[in-house]
Amino acid sequence: MIGCRIRPATTVALVCAAAVAGCGFGPGPSSEGTATLTVTRDYGSKTLVDEAETNPHSSETVIRFLDREADITTRYGGGFVQSVDGLAGAERAGRRYDWFFYVNGVESPVGAAEVRVHGGDRIWWDYRDWTNAMQVPAVVGSWPEPFTQAAASGDRRPVAVECLATGRACDTAAHRLAGAGVDASVERWEGGRSQGTTGPRLLVGPWSQVRDDPAVDELRGGPAATGVFVSFKGAGPYHLIALDSSATPVRDLGPDAGLVAALRSGDDPPTWLVTGSTGPAVRRAASSLDAAALRQRYAVAAPLQGPPLALPLDRGESG
Repeated sequence: MIGCRIRPATTVALVCAAAVAGCGFGPGPSSEGTATLTVTRDYGSKTLVDEAETNPHSSETVIRFLDREADITTRYGGGFVQSVDGLAGAERAGRRYDWFFYVNGVESPVGAAEVRVHGGDRIWWDYRDWTNAMQVPAVVGSWPEPFTQAAASGDRRPVAVECLATGRACDTAAHRLAGAGVDASVERWEGGRSQGTTGPRLLVGPWSQVRDDPAVDELRGGPAATGVFVSFKGAGPYHLIALDSSATPVRDLGPDAGLVAALRSGDDPPTWLVTGSTGPAVRRAASSLDAAALRQRYAVAAPLQGPPLALPLDRGESG
């Protein structure tokens, strides 16, 4: 294995915060740093609330944060949100809609009343159609989370860019992390988790090589298995097929489009996938690792022409 470490251009003071919902720091007056609250609908396509809280108190919870910024109703003893500003969970025309929330890009397994807010946390609520994907365990829309929290953890190891690609894609990914204040290293490998990697992964390489990674294999099961609304078709070069929220294929992006997606199995840290059928497609995906392309997105396709596309794809973008 060959390693190359890339440090952030600017040293950023980061505080230890929970990357997985439900972890608390115990008593204390406050947690230093700024926590953000974003509320959207329809897979992040429309922003309803965008607020921040500096040095949240140790008793702050996700539901209290939301309740101060919006008019909410709850259910199941007050721990789960039923409506935000009148937009309520419902079933319409056979489709099911509800509120879901993420802490630093990871879907919470418990109710919002049980999750503490810490400085640096990125809280994202989204109201979405979950008929074809009851769970979306991890998303890319809180970039550079979950990597900044991993870099601020106790061992302070650099985030590993696990590289199966040739050319500049892996270096591009590491530089994008560094630009976001995350210490990163490029590790070229031949399969399996990089040695010593215990936090979130960033896996970069062509689909023909990354698809057999155990963390990636479930992508073949479609949105119901992974929450990622995309598929690769063909025998090579593989075409990237964008799906809509009903898991219907709506656009063939061809072999030159890249993909940035987050996967998570059980309680494992998320694995971010930066891939495509060809080398240029992988580089195109790596170049999409920035807030402008990823904010409030579940996953992103990077087509040959035009800006990155949010996934699932809106039917209006199917042409």
